[in-house]
Amino acid sequence: MKKIVYIVGGLYQPSGMGQVLSCKVNYLAEHTDWQIYVVLTERPDLPFYYKMEPNIEYVNFDINFDDLDTMPTLKKMRAFRKKQAVYKKKLTSYLMEVKPDITVSAVRREINFINDIQDGSHKIGEIHFAKPDYRKVNKPYFPSFINRWITAKWQGLLIKQLARLDKFVVLTEEDFGYWSMLSNKVVIPNPLAIYPTQQADWNNKAVISVGRYDTQKGFDMLIKAWAQVAPKHPDWKLKIFGPGNNILYQQQAEGLGLKPVVQCMGVSDNVFGEMAKASVYVLSSRYEGFGLVLIEAMAVGLPCVSFDCPAGPKDIITDHIDGILVERNNVDKLAEAICFLIEHDKERQEYATQAKVSSERYRLENIMQKWIALFENVIRE
Repeated sequence: MKKIVYIVGGLYQPSGMGQVLSCKVNYLAEHTDWQIYVVLTERPDLPFYYKMEPNIEYVNFDINFDDLDTMPTLKKMRAFRKKQAVYKKKLTSYLMEVKPDITVSAVRREINFINDIQDGSHKIGEIHFAKPDYRKVNKPYFPSFINRWITAKWQGLLIKQLARLDKFVVLTEEDFGYWSMLSNKVVIPNPLAIYPTQQADWNNKAVISVGRYDTQKGFDMLIKAWAQVAPKHPDWKLKIFGPGNNILYQQQAEGLGLKPVVQCMGVSDNVFGEMAKASVYVLSSRYEGFGLVLIEAMAVGLPCVSFDCPAGPKDIITDHIDGILVERNNVDKLAEAICFLIEHDKERQEYATQAKVSSERYRLENIMQKWIALFENVIRE
């Protein structure tokens, strides 16, 4: 029986990476005869957020790197070194005991030492972030040249470790191009974990966006764009859902006179249902690792408007076929694209129909066949 170890980190709270990793290991546990192991490092006192197959074996090292997020910089650096040393010792001992055929890293903290563990397993890395914004340092208290120097050194160390992996998996063809210095890379996109039964009818006068309320997701730009949409289409509403400080964004909308038509809400327990109440989806991110929410919206039957940000949207959306791509961070163009879909019923429905077709290629069973083939090829080679 083949053994595969997945190094996940934490599964006690919702996250895009956690959702994707959990659905993949569940699929392997359910549909193959391989023994699946999951290594965790965070909060063994909390239950899993995602339902997991009972035949998966788990270990939690109780290191809790997440605690570092609340520490000042110097204290964080010292604490990280101590935690990392414990992590290396525990993971080395565990892999030497299990002797897996394959070890899969999500290219987090273990990437710094995993290639040195002589357990006999093939090492595969799968990154859930795009290269342009991964390990990029931008501390306000450093001069720009110091930030650039640290970024170059940090990314250089990463590339040396990635080159030693048996395979390095990226999510998009766009990101594949950014890692031109590596010859072991392969593209396997994220799967759609749950294929929705809810379907939009394209007639509701609502536009939706979903994501964390932080700078990356660009809701500030989306709200500015809506200030241009609202005077032309005052009967349409913008609805935003997600975790974080939604009040700050609602205040921005109200400051622009958009209180009646912009709703910044918290997390929904029925995202597909909320999408089905809309007629257009908008992704306003400054950058993405992939953009799984676009696929979710397309599967509901929504045409999508998205910034052409790195990396993911241009892999997912075919411009003016199943959605619209606009220049990155161009608020005026974003507003124009939203207005186009509002004003053109025929195109909105045509794009929506094609979006549904396009989303099929991301079904879980289709993506997992790519992973199974990769694992078998690595072992065979």
